[in-house]
Amino acid sequence: MNRIADHEQYYDENFGKLLLSLSAFNGVEFEDCEFHDCHFSESTFKNCKFINCQFYRCNLSLLKIPQTRFFGVSFVECKLVGVDWTQANWPAFNIDHELKFRKCILNDGSFFGLTLNELVLDECKLHDVDFREGDFKHSSMTYCDFTHSLFMRTDLRRVDFTESTQYNIHVLENFVEGARFSRFEALHLLESLGVELVD
Repeated sequence: MNRIADHEQYYDENFGKLLLSLSAFNGVEFEDCEFHDCHFSESTFKNCKFINCQFYRCNLSLLKIPQTRFFGVSFVECKLVGVDWTQANWPAFNIDHELKFRKCILNDGSFFGLTLNELVLDECKLHDVDFREGDFKHSSMTYCDFTHSLFMRTDLRRVDFTESTQYNIHVLENFVEGARFSRFEALHLLESLGVELVD
């Protein structure tokens, strides 16, 4: 498949190497579709739906997603810099949207205030990402780099941060009960309390 039209429905389609940066789409529905090596940077998907779709090695930086719905979507080796995920439609009746990111770059993005339980972030770069006031219970955020990312009143209960680095999580200003941290990196949690560590 090499074209996308407004208000169309696509089921079990494969989209490969589409060069559609700076494009705009409205009311398109994708179900069980795959996107390989596509360029959608600075494009807009408005009132669209992505259900059980996979993106591989796609450039989605500065993507705009007003009122677009995502469910069961995975991104692998994708570039998603500057995406404001709060623009999307996240129905309140569904707290687990089965969203997965593996080996992706999500720098400068925002998940502010979202409820995304069981979110999967694996081997991702997440510099300057806003997680404040979000609910990410039971998520897996392993082998990630959280340099300068923001956590404030964030629900991180039972989140797995194993082998992740550079997070600045104040344990008194976030909910971290049952969360898992690698032993060495967990020392950063004590720094937020003003504790001085000596050898």
